[in-house]
Amino acid sequence: MKYDRNTLRRSFRYYANIHDQIDTDDAAERIRNSIWFRGPNVWILAFSIIIASAGLNVNSTAVIIGAMLISPLMGPIIGVGLALGTNDLELLKAAMKNLLVMMAISLVASTLFFLLSPLKLANPTELEARTSPTIYDVLIALFGGLAGILENSRRERGTVLSGVAIATALMPPLCTAGFGLAHLNFHFFFGALYLFIINGVFIILATFVMVKYLRFKTVVGIAPELARRRRNLMTGIVVIVVVPSLISAFNMVKDNNFERNVERFVQENRFLGRSYVYDYRIFNDRGRKVELTVAGEPLTPEQQSVLSLSARAHKIKDGQLLVKEHSLGMTGDEMNNLIRGIYSKTDQEISRKEEELRKLTSRLDSLERLVESLVLDPEGEP
Repeated sequence: MKYDRNTLRRSFRYYANIHDQIDTDDAAERIRNSIWFRGPNVWILAFSIIIASAGLNVNSTAVIIGAMLISPLMGPIIGVGLALGTNDLELLKAAMKNLLVMMAISLVASTLFFLLSPLKLANPTELEARTSPTIYDVLIALFGGLAGILENSRRERGTVLSGVAIATALMPPLCTAGFGLAHLNFHFFFGALYLFIINGVFIILATFVMVKYLRFKTVVGIAPELARRRRNLMTGIVVIVVVPSLISAFNMVKDNNFERNVERFVQENRFLGRSYVYDYRIFNDRGRKVELTVAGEPLTPEQQSVLSLSARAHKIKDGQLLVKEHSLGMTGDEMNNLIRGIYSKTDQEISRKEEELRKLTSRLDSLERLVESLVLDPEGEP
């Protein structure tokens, strides 16, 4: 069957059309009712924040996801986007007020939890993951916000909002900011707060765009000059939020590439004559650097030159490569004798274990014969 351009366009419109399944009036009412933070919502928020903080404290992804599912954080943020899209000044004031209340409750609850928690992790990976936002967090928040407002707007709602709550991850940054306050760690506090701002701004932007696209009813018209200033303000906020995340994403990709290059470089140069690279570490000292720990005979100038050429081939500059040698202080014959001694000792240990295994096998065979002699025959006679 041949498909012309018009046929393809009609097919696309048939499958992609959303207006027939949208109820904007009902959606606007639901969003307005979801912005309020008082009564049960306050306690549910506080409890979910404590659960999420506990999950972060023990590096438990499952607990964090559970906390995000019961949290009512999305309401005021989507409410701000709806208010901007429908020119509803009263809703905007109420949503912003409740958003600030929500943030205050979250920060207080998480700070108190981390002040009282006796657990101090040496490697809090779940907390650290919320301190360096990148452009990928921007994309997640934007498309998560689009999915959230679309799910709010359709007549028959499913489970999309739960997925949006998990994907946009509003709670963990606030909990991490509380951790930063509790321990006066401002790297954690500002990094996590920036991630929360990214999520919030782009959910609001996604809601604003979708509200305009779905033609939600506006409350009042606004003057063209005011509309232009509002667009300029939103554009400025988006740029201010996005630019640092782009820089962070670029640095993250560059660091990841450097780590991969180092890993390949070490694997290819593990053996250096009579020396061995048994460890390496990557660190920051005015840029990314790698330090190799080498054991064995001292490296000759030729070996050092080969190592430098190999490093350059893996995009590791001379200033990024440091070599720390641990010489065993032995001649070649002494090292060979040491290695032969190690192998000899290993062989002796293996022989001893094999002899013990033979003895145990012999005992097991004797026990099996004894058990067989005690078992009754088919006629029931011993």
